Amino acid sequence: MKKFLIIQTAFLGDAVLVTSIVEKLHSFYPDAAIDLVVRKGNDGLFTGHPFLRTLHVWDKRQGKTSALFKLIGTFRSQRYDHVINAQRFFSTGLMTALSGGKETFGYDKNPLSFLFSRKVKHLIPDPAELRSHPVKSDARIIHEVDRLNDLIAHLTDHNRPLPRLYPSVSDHKKVNGLIERWTKDHRSYITVAPASVWFSKQWPEAKWIELVKAIPNEQQVFIIGAPSDTDLAQRIIAATGRGVDLTRELKLLESAALMKSATMNYVNDSAPLHIASAMNAPVTAVFCSTVPAFGFGPLRENGRAVGSNELLDCRPCGLHGYKSCPKGHFKCALAIDSQRVIGS
Repeated sequence: MKKFLIIQTAFLGDAVLVTSIVEKLHSFYPDAAIDLVVRKGNDGLFTGHPFLRTLHVWDKRQGKTSALFKLIGTFRSQRYDHVINAQRFFSTGLMTALSGGKETFGYDKNPLSFLFSRKVKHLIPDPAELRSHPVKSDARIIHEVDRLNDLIAHLTDHNRPLPRLYPSVSDHKKVNGLIERWTKDHRSYITVAPASVWFSKQWPEAKWIELVKAIPNEQQVFIIGAPSDTDLAQRIIAATGRGVDLTRELKLLESAALMKSATMNYVNDSAPLHIASAMNAPVTAVFCSTVPAFGFGPLRENGRAVGSNELLDCRPCGLHGYKSCPKGHFKCALAIDSQRVIGS
């Protein structure tokens, strides 16, 4: 029996996307043991996952270095056949190099990739190049799942894998109860995930208020996110006079189950976008300072990406978000009309 270890200890959205290669490895090696290591906080995505044997959790609060070497000791005892590093950080490079795996592989941009058995190029567009030569809307974009697939193509094939999440029966039961409770006077519902870790990737609060006001009255509005997003959710509800705040109500897989049955899910370029893709749920993603050409846009035909129509010599300003607009005007976000986001 083959043993695989996949390492992805980055942010929530990255943890969602790495399920694409979990799915593909299982389809090619249905009898294999597939283990995954994630950071504490993202483990809720994988509760009851049918294709994972063991979920390793790196809890940095217990002491980052000591927890790291404890994990490495666990990996060495497992004698993995293949250790797959889906990140470009030194810490995960150390996990990979010291794992004792028979074959270790990851991206060439990892500072310890010279110690891997196999390394692949991590190809991502340069922001400056995209500013000079924007990608045409009909051009095929190399998505992050394609880059993930590059890690395992020699063991599988070159076809694009898709992420998937598995909410439990109890997750769906809780969500169905909420839907029944809050949509009695409505024919359907939409979800809004208005927050982002980064300011420049978050459509401004005033814009979300505009959007919620424009949603037809027959649709209920559920606002989702982390408990840290509660204040934002409450302000949107106060300003619009509608909406249900679920930011403290739902766990990760419960949010995924809710998004699955929504008429539409409105999100930023952030983790809820990838959760929607994993659930094959309809999604409209607002891209402010970033662009889909980086490879983090919707993956399904029921997904839309909306950005500014104004040609800006500063967009995209970088691969990741910033705590404030580097130019001070934030035109990439403010120029996006809420009616375009709704699709009318």
